[in-house]
Amino acid sequence: MAASIFAAVPHSPPVAVFKLTADFREDSDSRKVNLGVGAYRTDEGQPWVLPVVKKVEQMIANDNSLNHEYLPILGLPEFRANASRIALGDDSPAIKEKRVGSVQCLGGTGALRIGADFLRRWYNGNNNTATPIYVSTPTWENHNSVFMEAGFKDIRTYHYWDAAKRGLDLQGLLNDMEQAPEFSIFILHACAHNPTGTDPTPEQWKQIAAVMKRRSLFPFFDSAYQGFASGSLDKDAWAVRYFVSEGFELFCAQSFSKNFGLYNERVGNLTVVGKDADNVQRVLSQMEKIVRTTWSNPPSQGARIVATTLASPQLFDEWKGNVKTMADRVLLMRSELRSRLEALGTPGTWNHITEQIGMFSFTGLNPKQVEYMVKEKHIYLMASGRINMCGLTTKNLDYVAKSIHEAVTKIQ
Repeated sequence: MAASIFAAVPHSPPVAVFKLTADFREDSDSRKVNLGVGAYRTDEGQPWVLPVVKKVEQMIANDNSLNHEYLPILGLPEFRANASRIALGDDSPAIKEKRVGSVQCLGGTGALRIGADFLRRWYNGNNNTATPIYVSTPTWENHNSVFMEAGFKDIRTYHYWDAAKRGLDLQGLLNDMEQAPEFSIFILHACAHNPTGTDPTPEQWKQIAAVMKRRSLFPFFDSAYQGFASGSLDKDAWAVRYFVSEGFELFCAQSFSKNFGLYNERVGNLTVVGKDADNVQRVLSQMEKIVRTTWSNPPSQGARIVATTLASPQLFDEWKGNVKTMADRVLLMRSELRSRLEALGTPGTWNHITEQIGMFSFTGLNPKQVEYMVKEKHIYLMASGRINMCGLTTKNLDYVAKSIHEAVTKIQ
């Protein structure tokens, strides 16, 4: 037999966060803790199906009028409309002026990819592979890959994390925006920045918007944690809504994995805000062609759960309560971890643990300290020092805090 036609295919390295979870599962040590996985966990360390989601799933199952026919290419209309509404607000002038459109996508990643594919083809002209794409340093690793795979050839970074201060490097960020070529595209985290958990304040967002407007830079928001970060939908959407109020045309990729707990349903939405209705309709017509050759039609179950919940005032209020339950547990774990580290006298400052927001915290642990945590303490976290606060529970907090203390004290 001749050699396989696939003989030259190299092994691709595993995706880091999924490899971490696999290693955790294989670990037989009773003390093991998984602080890597990007999903909510209860205080018992278990996944949580939101009570409102269970209720709506039953409603859908009992609705004999529903079937499994194809959805429209752009998705379930009531899902798209309600998803954009919670991003932009009930009283959004852009919605009233009909200059908002949307595309149901396969999670937030799918929304980023459809947006990226469209921008590569049609942003500020056509075939714009040379348009610079700016991502924060650091950022969610998939941001780089999505835009590279969409065909962009110039992926750049902008300053974001100040390791010494363990906070936002606002001046570095603004300087990079000042120096970026006009019409560059900036990927912005709407809230709960991944991986640092550090967000600009409203006043800092205003400074960012002012520079972006003057330099004609395009904002592409990634909103994966609305409501999950602070417990308030409005607070977590503040930046997106401010940019819209300032007259920006923009994209906003929305994920409902975290705030609905619908991780494996792949429920996402791409909200498009344009200058007028005509521009938006032409953009959507091109996005429809991209979707047709990508997944053709989106799945309905997750979108129906979200749409039903958002459209009913009673279910909407119940959902907001469920989201606040998750957000409050994360906030509690932050304050408890910080207080334990400070009580132990752990070297360094730990106020950043409570100043950061959302699921993730950038601890400041260096790669050698992370290695010590994994190998010696069986506590699994990303090499960057990022931890998922939901992996902390009242049962493992003391062990994790003492282990961090040891790592920082012993390993430089």
